[in-house]
Amino acid sequence: MTNPITLEVIRHALIASADEMARNLCRTAYNTVVYEIHDYGIGLHDAAGSVVADSPGLAISTGANDYGIRRSIEFLGADAMREGDVFILNYPYWSSAHTLDPLVFAPIHHDGEIIGFSSCRVHVLDLKQKNAGYVLDSTDAYQEGLMFPASRLYRAGEPNDDVLNVIRFNSRMPERTLGDIHAQVSACWSGMRRMQELAAKYGADVLRQAMADIQSHGERLARLALAELPKGTWTAEDFVDSDGIDLDTPLRLRATVTVTDEEMVIDWTGSEKDVKGPFNLPVGKTLALSGLIFKSLTTPDSPVAAGNFAPLRVVTEPGSIMHAVDPMPTFTQWTGILAGEVVLKALAQGMPERIPASSGGDVSSMMGWGTDPRTGRAWLEATNEAIGYGGHRGGDGEDGIMHLTQPGCRNNPVEVLETKAPLFIEAYGYEQDSGGAGMHRGGVGVHRHYRFEADSTGICLVSKTKSPPWALAGGQEGRPASVVLDAGTEAEVVTGGGTYPRPAGSRLDNRTGGGGGYGDPLDRDPLSVLDDVLDGFVSRRAAEEEYGVLFTEDASAGGSGREASDAGAPASGTAAEAGFAVREARERSLVPDVSGTQRLRDERKRRRLQGAAG
Repeated sequence: MTNPITLEVIRHALIASADEMARNLCRTAYNTVVYEIHDYGIGLHDAAGSVVADSPGLAISTGANDYGIRRSIEFLGADAMREGDVFILNYPYWSSAHTLDPLVFAPIHHDGEIIGFSSCRVHVLDLKQKNAGYVLDSTDAYQEGLMFPASRLYRAGEPNDDVLNVIRFNSRMPERTLGDIHAQVSACWSGMRRMQELAAKYGADVLRQAMADIQSHGERLARLALAELPKGTWTAEDFVDSDGIDLDTPLRLRATVTVTDEEMVIDWTGSEKDVKGPFNLPVGKTLALSGLIFKSLTTPDSPVAAGNFAPLRVVTEPGSIMHAVDPMPTFTQWTGILAGEVVLKALAQGMPERIPASSGGDVSSMMGWGTDPRTGRAWLEATNEAIGYGGHRGGDGEDGIMHLTQPGCRNNPVEVLETKAPLFIEAYGYEQDSGGAGMHRGGVGVHRHYRFEADSTGICLVSKTKSPPWALAGGQEGRPASVVLDAGTEAEVVTGGGTYPRPAGSRLDNRTGGGGGYGDPLDRDPLSVLDDVLDGFVSRRAAEEEYGVLFTEDASAGGSGREASDAGAPASGTAAEAGFAVREARERSLVPDVSGTQRLRDERKRRRLQGAAG
């Protein structure tokens, strides 16, 4: 075992090196999806390809890099990976993602031997997939773009122009696509240099042993936490809206989770098979999302190491939606976003005190593309939106934060979207009443209203609009995501994911899901409901209908809540001071009707008991 002090120095040096890789990537990337949203997976790995340090971004991307590197070693052989080589892999069944999420990785040598790997995965904009932007209706992998089976971008430190020119002449946006790929290479070289410096300083043998010790320590932590979990077997299912081809048929996701003293088994048997459209997951992505849920339950506070996942076993059926095989289409990766909470839904049956209700369940991405009249050039921009998290035993769900698969990700700021694209954001805020009612309410989602300033296409990546976010312990379901075209006009359409031509002046509203509630809404503290109403998370109508809380106007405050809000703002002072003054005025003018609320709640509970008895 490595000297403990040396081990900690090396461990933190590896983590710092991964963070440096991320900074270099974001400084040099061309695509806002990378440098604003942080849609990347970055890692440093041991010689077997197992991650020892990462920089949080899109968590299921980092977890999938291990699988891609290991498959590449099997395909090429470690001896064929020379110093200075850099590889690109986006063959979905090995890379663990769709073709636009290429894995770029480099072997790291010291004294002629491989001591590890550096990896960087990002979402690039175009690799000759059949549709610009995103593919929602492919029926085989050959419609989804160029595929590289661990091909050399750099050979012995020199660019491989054969491969780079293939990419250049097969991309609708070659400058931005190649710019992002070169940024990935730069990130990998950064990680390579730092690991080589550690090997030179401490010796390759000490570094190898330190990485082995990091893995062993990660496994010990996971097994200690596993021992504390309730034991048993539980099954749950949920649904993806459709396969993109048959829009009326949902796709079943089924997970059976078994927890023993030795392992957790996540068995995806029974999930949809023979899916025609592009919602199938490469098995590496299934392993990664399953590992993310396992880590969240066992070692959420420790840095990522492959050892964390040693007590996890994942079972899949080849040919199913959770284990795509060639040439099954895999482009729309949203199954990997929705599937994790099926595992949580199963576990909630046996450990409800540890598991929250469902989140809004989707990242509800809106991607737009077209020609920008300001420049005459093609544009393509996107953003992932925040959602509400589920209520839980300890309190309310969080409001408007990124999905659990994206712990290091952000959304694209309004100012960036409006600068980069002919878009105007008319509104952006919390989606009132989207959180499920409960003693602990579900967090609310958000909405963003786009007005297109030029003829464009909106691509909405939303796949959980038909099955509502599930609740726990008597709470109410959250409101699922939706897309609204031309809201407030005679042409208004409420829909879900899809590709929508948007003429200049038209509008698209992207509304994300809220989390499920936890516990009986009639047991929620009326003062908490008052706070929700004042904050705009819950409407007065929902306060009465869902929580049984009635309000009365306090005449001593001088009128209605709105009048008091207007009167309460000071004529001058900071925005924060004005906000506090407004809130204080509103609190004085709107108060719960205690006796009326109690009578209403008692009556509803009495009717509920009568209904159960009947």
